[in-house]
Parts: sequence; C-alpha cells; structure tokens
Amino acid sequence: MTNPVAIAIRKAALWDYGLCRNLNRWIDRRAVHLFFKSISRLGDGVLWYSFMLFLPVFLGGYGLGVSLLMLAVASLGVYQYRYIKHRSMRPRPFVAHRKIRQGARTLDEFSFPSGHTMHAVAFAAILTQAIPWLGILLIPFALLTGLSRVVLGLHYPSDVFMGAVLGLFNATLFLAAFGGYL
Repeated sequence: MTNPVAIAIRKAALWDYGLCRNLNRWIDRRAVHLFFKSISRLGDGVLWYSFMLFLPVFLGGYGLGVSLLMLAVASLGVYQYRYIKHRSMRPRPFVAHRKIRQGARTLDEFSFPSGHTMHAVAFAAILTQAIPWLGILLIPFALLTGLSRVVLGLHYPSDVFMGAVLGLFNATLFLAAFGGYL
C-alpha cells in the first residue's frame, strides 16, 4: 500500500520542477533574459539600499523612520534566510536538474527560501504602507522579482512562495510593532 502523503509530496515536487522548467525556457529569448536578469540584479539590494539612503534626504525624520524599519526587517530576514537555507540545504534548480539553465549569478549555494523575494515583498509592503502611491510601482516589482528567480533557474516556485510568505510576515510583524512611530 502506498503512502498518500508520499504521493502528494511527489506530485508537488513534480509540479514545482515542471513549472520551474517551463518558466526557465523564457531565457531562450535574449530580451526576456536581460529583463529578468536586470530585475533580479535590482533585487540584490540596489533598489532597496537606494530607498534607505534617499528616504531620509527627501522625507526627513519620517524617511529615517521608514529606513530604520526597513533595516530592522532586513536584519531579521537575513537571519531567517541563512538559518532556513543552511538547514534545508535544497540545491538550486539548475544544480539539481540538467534541463534547467542558470540565467544569473547566485549569492549563495542553496535554494530554499528565496531571499530576493522575501526582501522584495517585505520592503514593498513597508514602503506601500509608509508611502501608498509607491505600491503602484513596488508591488509589481516584488512580483517580477519572484518570477525572475524562477525564470533564471535560481529558485523553484515553492522557494519564491515561502520567501513571499516570510517577507509579508516580517513586514506585518514590524509594522504592527513599530508602524505607529512613522
């Protein structure tokens, strides 16, 4: 008799791989590859560090408060990210499957969860709460960041999903605790 949990896990893993493989084919188109590689590069921190630097310049004390909140969420996120990655030790899709190609450089060895997505979702949530009109730009950017990680063969969809869940959880936690100070 076959274990139904084992069957469900196997089906989920096959779906995860299949979606990753299908999205990874998009990098066959040079323009699409460059677009997602650029999104991913901005998600390395370039965009977020720029916000943290310029918010106090343009918004004074309020901007400093938002930047400090972003820094606190980033610190928690980096801790979570390292802790989970080094315990799950899930290989990246391009390492585990020869049919998936690496479309950009990686910052570390393991796949689960997506740190890019975690930070993009957390920062988009914080910045949208602090400056609502930014949501028009940052929510799509956060979605594209997660998609880019799968298209580039660096993460499975489940890695991106968990990164998004952690990012939203962290942002919600810090906004509930410290959002009143903004």
